[in-house]
Amino acid sequence: MLIFAAKSAHPMDIPQIDLRDYEYTLPDERIAKFPLEKRDSSQVLHYQNGEISHFHFYDIPDLLPADTLLVYNDTKVIPARLIFQRETGAKIEIFLLAPTAPTTVIPEIMLAKHPVTWETMIGNAKKWKAGEVLQGKVSVAEKEIILSATLLDRDLRQVEFAWNDPEVAFVDLVEASGEIPLPPYLNRKPEAADRERYQTVYSKKEGAVAAPTAGLHFTAAVFDRLRKKGIREAQVTLHVSAGTFQPIKVNNVLEHPMHSEQIQINRETILALLQNEGKTVAVGTTSVRTLESTYWFGVKLIEGKGEDFFISKLFAYEKRKETPSKTEALQAILDFMEKENRDTILGQTEIFIFPGYTFQMIEGLITNFHQPGSTLVLLIATILGEDWKKVYGEAMAKNYRFLSYGDSSLLWL
Repeated sequence: MLIFAAKSAHPMDIPQIDLRDYEYTLPDERIAKFPLEKRDSSQVLHYQNGEISHFHFYDIPDLLPADTLLVYNDTKVIPARLIFQRETGAKIEIFLLAPTAPTTVIPEIMLAKHPVTWETMIGNAKKWKAGEVLQGKVSVAEKEIILSATLLDRDLRQVEFAWNDPEVAFVDLVEASGEIPLPPYLNRKPEAADRERYQTVYSKKEGAVAAPTAGLHFTAAVFDRLRKKGIREAQVTLHVSAGTFQPIKVNNVLEHPMHSEQIQINRETILALLQNEGKTVAVGTTSVRTLESTYWFGVKLIEGKGEDFFISKLFAYEKRKETPSKTEALQAILDFMEKENRDTILGQTEIFIFPGYTFQMIEGLITNFHQPGSTLVLLIATILGEDWKKVYGEAMAKNYRFLSYGDSSLLWL
């Protein structure tokens, strides 16, 4: 048995969770290797009060109450896989994970016009000699730029990138030369179409190395119908890291490393959440993680535990005499923003959501179907309880397509 701590306003019994209860058999042929021709033609499994029904994604406006606040993640996937070639002909693949210098703030590093350093994953690293500078030619706005990569620290996998034109931003070089980093379980090379299809239609803030895939189903037509019904929208940003694909490999699940991911939320969204009298529905697990982390930042401010927006893996599970309301937490954040004269706050989160957690910010979730034994299946089980097995069994029986390019679901707490 794997022992988890649970959050409560008062001390409570700690639930026992066996990770084997969150496994299921996923045949390779059920993994959607390519997207459907039309984004909104995917199937949608609708779960509410224990009942399951089936629709298509273009039906989503009919499934949401008119007073719904829909919250989606507007991060944009960067072509994070950079290929360099040594003079010997050997190829070195550099996968961007997280910036380390001169700043760790993703929006700033992407716009940098001077050398930047990233934590990376390196393919064929043994052939990259210490001190060897790799170079490649990149065409940006009809100019040929020389992009250089230097391995600064092999153990930490830190690579410095430099280029010979101070008018060109790092994001321009990445967009011009990188490959879209498709999930490893697709087991194929990216194609030209993936540049568009592995992005949401509302993506705008570069920095993710994986797509918030629940949003891949939305189209302009779906948004038009949502708005005509009066359904409101709010945006958050979580730059999805490669850790989203990492399976749980340890016997004690609490030892599973939750990679820190950078989040951003603005005053307009805080106000929308504070004033919302209807249901809040998150588009994707990344939006859930951002919303719940935002709540816990408000709690942190109320409890006087610092003004740094960093939510550690198990902060939500600490026993506390009282748990502030959503309104109290959001108001604390607004007060903080007023004091600091900020319209936007940046943070980092490692939040780990598993059965025993109480959601503070959402009533519903739009999401795809996730890998067996993953942190995301644990999150789904936190919403559905034991019914997660019924939902996934029904999706399997009805020939739903699984994972990033697969079908969708609308799940109500």
